Amino acid sequence: MQAFRRRPVRRLLTVGAAAASMALVLFPGIPSAGAAPTTAPVDHGTRYVDPLIGSSKGGNTYPGANLPFGMIGWSPTSTAGDQTNTAAAGGYSYDTTRLRGFSLTHLNGTGCHPGASGDIPIMPFAGSVDSSPSADTKDAKYAANFSHKDEKAEPGRYQVRLDNDVKTDLAVSTRAGVADFTFPRDRPANLLFRVSNSLNGSEDAHIEMDSEHRKVTGWVETGAFCGRRANGGTNNRKSYYRLHFSAAFDRAFSGTGSWHDGQLSPGSTRADGGEGYATGADRAGRGSGGYVSFDTEHDDDVQMRVGISYVSLAGAEANLRGEIPRDADVPEVAASGKRAWDRALSGVKVSGGTDDRRTVFYTALYHAFQQPNVISDRDGRYAGMDRRVHTLARGQKAQYSNFSGWDQYRAHVQLLALLQPRVAGDFAQSLYHFAQQNKGVWDRWVHISGATHVMTGDPSAATLATLYAMGVRNFDARGAFNSLYRQATVPAPDQLSDAGCPGQCVSARPNLTRYMALGYAPHDTCHCWGGAAETLEDSVADAALAQWARMLGRDEEYRTLRDRGGYWKHVFNPTAQPGTGYIQARKADGSWVTPFDPASDSGFAQGSAATYVWMVPQDVQGLATAMGGRDKAAARLDGFFHNADGSWSVQGGGPLRYDPTNEPGIHAPWLYNALGSPWKTQQTVRQIADTVYSTGPSGLPGNDDLGTMSAWYVFSALGLYPKAPGSADLLLSAPVFTRSVIAPAGDRGEIVIDAPEASGTDLYIQSVKRDQRTHRASWLDGSFARDGGSLKFRLNDRPHTTWATDPAQLPR
Repeated sequence: MQAFRRRPVRRLLTVGAAAASMALVLFPGIPSAGAAPTTAPVDHGTRYVDPLIGSSKGGNTYPGANLPFGMIGWSPTSTAGDQTNTAAAGGYSYDTTRLRGFSLTHLNGTGCHPGASGDIPIMPFAGSVDSSPSADTKDAKYAANFSHKDEKAEPGRYQVRLDNDVKTDLAVSTRAGVADFTFPRDRPANLLFRVSNSLNGSEDAHIEMDSEHRKVTGWVETGAFCGRRANGGTNNRKSYYRLHFSAAFDRAFSGTGSWHDGQLSPGSTRADGGEGYATGADRAGRGSGGYVSFDTEHDDDVQMRVGISYVSLAGAEANLRGEIPRDADVPEVAASGKRAWDRALSGVKVSGGTDDRRTVFYTALYHAFQQPNVISDRDGRYAGMDRRVHTLARGQKAQYSNFSGWDQYRAHVQLLALLQPRVAGDFAQSLYHFAQQNKGVWDRWVHISGATHVMTGDPSAATLATLYAMGVRNFDARGAFNSLYRQATVPAPDQLSDAGCPGQCVSARPNLTRYMALGYAPHDTCHCWGGAAETLEDSVADAALAQWARMLGRDEEYRTLRDRGGYWKHVFNPTAQPGTGYIQARKADGSWVTPFDPASDSGFAQGSAATYVWMVPQDVQGLATAMGGRDKAAARLDGFFHNADGSWSVQGGGPLRYDPTNEPGIHAPWLYNALGSPWKTQQTVRQIADTVYSTGPSGLPGNDDLGTMSAWYVFSALGLYPKAPGSADLLLSAPVFTRSVIAPAGDRGEIVIDAPEASGTDLYIQSVKRDQRTHRASWLDGSFARDGGSLKFRLNDRPHTTWATDPAQLPR
C-alpha cells in the first residue's frame, strides 16, 4: 500500500511552573471562569465546549475525539492498577492520571462499571517489549502516567503528553481517525494493540501485522454490558458484536511481535485469544495482542490512520479510504471535525450569559449529540441484532445504536427530535430494525447490535411515540406502532422468565398476562425488577402509545391504551403512611407489600418510594387529586426539594429528597406548573441548574446516561421542558440567556426565545408573549415544538404568584 504523505507535526506544548499564565496559549478558546455577561450571540459553539466536564464525580464522560453521532470515539482508558478494570465506568477518570491505551470506541456516561465498549486500546510505549502485556496484570509496566497540564481535549481532537515522553495527538471522522505519535529518540518506540482488552473483556480477538503494506488489522468479539452487576449481570456475560479495525502507517516497521496470555512471541505477525468476561484474578493475565516497532533515531514521528467497522475488515478499510485521505494529517482532520461540531452546535445560538454559563450549556449540547451512534458502514451495511449483515432501508441515511432507553426517553429523545429530527427518525427506524431482527422484541438498552435488557419498563414505546408527536416522520411509523402495540398486548413466551432479573430481566413486558388481568405488576410474581416501578413505567409507556394511536386514527387501540395509562392508580396506596399516600408495591392477591418505608427502594428500580411517587408525568392532575388536591401536592413537593429547616436539598439529600443523579425524579421540578405554582418551578429549576451543574470535571451531577442529564440542562437553560412522553407539549420556566435562537436541522421552523432581563437574579416570569400575543399558561401545545415560533419573556427578581395559575389553563 502506498504510504500517505508526511506532514510536519504540530508539537503539543508542555507546561511547567507557568501553567496558569500559559493556559490561554495552550488552550485558546477555553473561556475563563467568572467572566462577565456577554451580549454577542455565539457563532462557534465549540469555543465553549469543555469535554472534560463530567469526567469526575461519577459523570463518566470521556474526553477523547469524536464527531456528532459518530461511530469512533478515540479516547484514553485510565487504570487504577487492575488490567481487568478501569478507573471509571466510561473508561476515563479525571482523578486517575495513568493510562493503558487509547481505545477506539466509547459511550458517554454509562453507569454499569466498567461501562461498555472501550475497544482496541492502542498504547504508545517507549521501551523494550520483553514480556507479555497481558501478564502485566497491574498495569505497572505497559502503562504511563500523565499530568493534566499536558492534556488538551476539544471537540474532534485529543492531545496528551505521557510521562514516558510520548506525545499523542488524535483526530477523527465519523468512522475513522488519524494519530500522531511522537516518541523520544533515545528509547525503543512501539505501539501496542491490546485487541482483547475491551472494558468488559472479550470472548475472542485477532490481530495481524503486515510489514510489507505497513498495516495492522484485527477484530474483537465482545459485548457484556452490565455483565458484572450482581443484580442479574451474569445474564449479560456474552458477546453480541465484533469490531473490526484496519490501521495504516506512514512508515515502515522496524519490528513486530505478538502475545497470547503470558507468552510473548517477538517477530510474530499474528495472535488470537480473548480474556473472558470475569473480573480480577479470574481474568487477569489472559488475552492477546500485537505490537509494531519503529526506528526513531532520525525520525521520532509516527502517523497512523485507522478505520473501524462492525461488519468486516473490508468495511473498516473502505470507511478509512472514504473518510481519511492518505495525505491527511491530524490538524486537517481536526479542523474538519471542529467544523462538523460547530454546525451541530449551531442548532442553538444563545446571547447573553456569562462565559461559564455558556460553557456549561454548549458542553451539555455537545454531550447530548454524542449519541445515538452510527453503526452502519459507508456502503449502508450494518450488523443486526440477529448477527447477520443487513442494509439500510430505503431513505434511511444511517443505522444508529446505543439506546439507554430508561434514561433517554425522559429528555434526550425530545431534544434530539427538536434539533436533529432527521437523525431522530433514522434512530427510530434503527430501533424498529433491531426489533424485527430480535423476534419482535424492543429491547430496553441496546448496545451496538446487542439486546442487554438493562433496567425496566418499555422505553421504546415512550421514545417512538414521543418522536412521532414531535413531528418526526422519516420512519415506518405504522409498522413500528403495530410492533410496539403487539409487545404491549400479546404476552411473549419468555414473560415468566427470571433470567437476568432483577436488573436485566429478559422479558420486555414481564408477566404481561397478569399485568393485564390485575391492572398492575404484582411484585411477588412480576418477574421484573420491582412491581411498583414496572407499573409506573408501563403506565407511562402505554399513555404515550395511546397518544400515538390517536394521531394514527387507531381509535380502538387508543381507548385500550388510554385506560392502561392510568394503571399507576392501582399502585397508589392512599394510606401507605398515616394521612399520606405513596406508590407502593402490591402482591398478586391485592395486598400491599409491607412493611412500607418511603425511603426504601423495595418494589422500585434505582430509587425510593419518595422519588417514584412523582413519576406520573402523564397524569399530574390525577396524582394531585390522589394526594388531596393541588395545594397539598405542591406542599409535599416543597418537602421533596427542601430540608425540614427550609434550606434547599437538590444535590442528593438522601432517599427522601430529590436525587439529581438519576432519572425517575428529574421531571419533578417542573410539576409545580401543573400544580398551579409555576414560580416554584422557576426557582427550583434555577437552583438545580446553578448548584448541580458547573464547569470543571465534576460539573455533572452523576452518570450522563448517554446525554440525558445534559439534555435536562439544555432544556432548563432555554426555559423549556418536555411535559410528558408521547407529547410535544413543553413546560415553561425562566431562560438563563437573553436570547436563544433554535434552528433545527432540515426545514423545521425556527424558535426564537427572548428574555432581555435574564440574569442570575431575574429568574421569575412576569409575563410571556407567544408570537406577539399574550400567553397566560405555563406550557405550550405541541405545535410550538413542531412548527416553531417566538417567545418573549419578561423576568423579574421577585416571583409573580398569580401568573399562569388559572386552573382551567394548567398543564394536564
